[in-house]
This record gives sequence, structure tokens and C-alpha cells, in this order.
Amino acid sequence: MSSPTLPPTAMVDLSPTDHAKRARPAARHVAVLSTATKNAVLTSLADLIAQNSPELLNANAQDIAIAERAGLPAPKLKRLALTAASIAQLADGVRQIAELPDPVGQTTLDRTVPSGLRIQRVRAPLGVIAMIYEARPGVTIDAFALCLKSGNACILRGGKEAERSNAALTHLAHQALIAHNVTPDALINLSGTDRSVLAELLTLTSHIDLVIPRGGRDLIEMVCTTSRIPTIQHYQGICHIFVDESADLDLAVNICATAKTSAPATCNAAECILVHKNIAQTFIPRMLARYASDGVEVRGTPLVLALAPEGATNVVPAAPTDFGNEFLDLIIAMRTVDTLDEAVDHIAAYSSNHTEAILTSDHSPGGSADQFTSRVQSSCVLVNASTRFNDGFQLGLGAEIGISTSKLHAYGPMGLEELTTQRWIAKGEGQTR
Repeated sequence: MSSPTLPPTAMVDLSPTDHAKRARPAARHVAVLSTATKNAVLTSLADLIAQNSPELLNANAQDIAIAERAGLPAPKLKRLALTAASIAQLADGVRQIAELPDPVGQTTLDRTVPSGLRIQRVRAPLGVIAMIYEARPGVTIDAFALCLKSGNACILRGGKEAERSNAALTHLAHQALIAHNVTPDALINLSGTDRSVLAELLTLTSHIDLVIPRGGRDLIEMVCTTSRIPTIQHYQGICHIFVDESADLDLAVNICATAKTSAPATCNAAECILVHKNIAQTFIPRMLARYASDGVEVRGTPLVLALAPEGATNVVPAAPTDFGNEFLDLIIAMRTVDTLDEAVDHIAAYSSNHTEAILTSDHSPGGSADQFTSRVQSSCVLVNASTRFNDGFQLGLGAEIGISTSKLHAYGPMGLEELTTQRWIAKGEGQTR
């Protein structure tokens, strides 16, 4: 294999087309890397991240200062921030990816057909993946590590808010690649570039195989309407929890609370609670009191307001736009429903197909749990568990590049297997047709 020919610092003045042209041969290079080489690169990267934590924190502090002066909203500032703990977690995540099975070359079907041909279906890399995202510097490392392990080259275009953080992380990735004689073009960083660069990038059908936008509604809609390249949407998470009439109320209060408060700015946080009317009198006052103690504002329909404890200041009338809204903050919508059917209809009207949960004790055949999981078609549907479990690591994938809300190719958390396709290999002994 050819050795790296261009140090990453020499790439800055290239056009988007030139960058993409460099990514195509890089994709061919990494597609045939041995598992040992890929794991060595990732292990080196994890070590470099851990060793350079002070430098990463300094770069991130510069990004934070600029973002604060620009008035970046608090939820985005939270997503932008790196800490010593999150950097250590980032390094641990890369090590975990190195330990995962390599999907490239895995045989998913092996059979002999009547002609005598031995037919195999095997996993293969997608090629060049362009990832478009906002103020999440950790995505730079997660995306690169997953793309490399799955044999893909990546073009990463993070938001300008994280430009310095992404540059520092990219530099470490390039160091790890070069140390193991792998082309640094396996990761091309276009973070911080203006919209004209992105617009050009989205036209390069000959050089890029897949675009993954991950961020707010405006970003994703712009990418999906502009791109001439196939896209997989990692859309907003408008996640619902339906509290069925048979729910264990202690369990329900704890799940509904933590599904919002444990990480309110994440896409798998709960944004709407639907409560069966038959338990409203008992459940809603308890739930509102818990949300009050946790600092959560509840935007409720009239019955929710009527059941609020006397003097409650955290409960306000819901506007129509509060349903189907991703708050990304300590705010949640709540309404009552007369039946499971009404809950399902509400979800169908307002869900982003990300994550929904039902809390119920009815596990009988055809009962509430069965009906909910079969009729609600979101990427992940949970029974008696928090929406926060729709996560690649929590679902046993090891890591994820994001959570797809597109049903074609991949749906839900995208791990290593979801970053591959499947192709056919046929082995014969002279067969003709």
C-alpha cells in the first residue's frame, strides 16, 4: 500500500472538490486495511487524546469564549463544551471501537445454488462518508473512529462553533494515521467552512457516497433538500412516553423524570408525556411535584393544569406548538389521552420517528405492550424503560455515528455494521450460462 504523501497541514487551501477527490483514493486504501492496522491506529488515537487533554481543553475554551460572545444558546453551549471527564470518555470510546469485531469481510450468507456456484454475501465499506454536524466536537472522533473501523474514509464538516476543538482533534487523528502508515486523507476536516463550501460538497456525486447530516431541523432540512448525494437523516428527537392505565406509578414517575433530566439536550431525551385519563388523578400530581423538585417546566393541557399541586409555579398552559417540539432543555409537554389508540394517533402526528416508550403492566398477548410496539413504528420503541436507552452503546453496538430516522439502509443507532453495505461473491468451477 502507498504511504501518506501529504501532511494534513498542506490541505487547508484545497477546494471542496479537491478535498473530495483526495478522499476517494483514501477510501480504497482504508477499505483493505487489516483489522490489526485499524485497531493500532485507534489505540494510538485513544492514547493521544488522553495525553493531550490540556491542549484539547484549551482549544475548546477558545471556542466556548467565542460562542458565548456570539450569544450561542445554552443547550448548544452545553453540547459544545469539553471537560476532562468527557475527553477521557472520548478516549475510552475509541478503545471500545478498537475492541469491537471488524465488520468488513464478514460473511452474512453462504450457500451453494443449483448451478454449483458457492454464493456468499459479505460486508463491504460504503466508501466516502460526509458527516455534516453542529456544535459537538466529540462527533469528530466518534465519526472518524467508526468510519475507519468500517473501512470508510470520511469528510467531516462540523459547525464553526467547534472549529478549534475539531482542528485539535483532527490533528491527533492524523498523527495516529501517519504513525501507522495510513493516509491522513482518511479524515478530511472541513469544520468551520462557510455555507458555499457545504453547498459545493453536496453536489459531488462522483466523489462522495453518503451524506449524514446530524443537528437541528434547519441544518438537516437544508442538507436533505440541497444534496445530490444520498442522505441518511439523523433528525431531531421528538420522543414520547405513554403512561398506560396499568403502569406501575412509582416506576413511571422515575422513568418520566430521568428521561428528561439526565441529559435534556440530547436527542433521546423525552419531550412529551402522554397520560391515560384513568390514572390522571393519581399520577399527574405526583409527576408534577417530581418535575418541580427537578427544575422541569411542564407545559400542560387543561386537565394537567387542573391537577397541578396548589402553588405550583412550574406548570404553564401548553401552546399547540409545544407538541412536536424538541425543547432540548428542562421543559416537557404533557397531555392526557382517553385510550391507547389516542396515544398512538398523537405519536403518529407529532413524532420524528426517533424514540417512544410505553409504561405498562399489560404484557398479555395483544395487550397494551404488544399493541404499542407493533403500531408505533419509530426507530426504537421501549417498554418500561427510558427513551434515553436509544443509544448505540446502550443497545450493544459499542458506539454510534448517530441515530438515523430514515428507514432506508439504516434505522436507529448506526454502528459499525450500519456503515457497511453487503455485496455478493460467487465462486465457481467453470460454470457458464
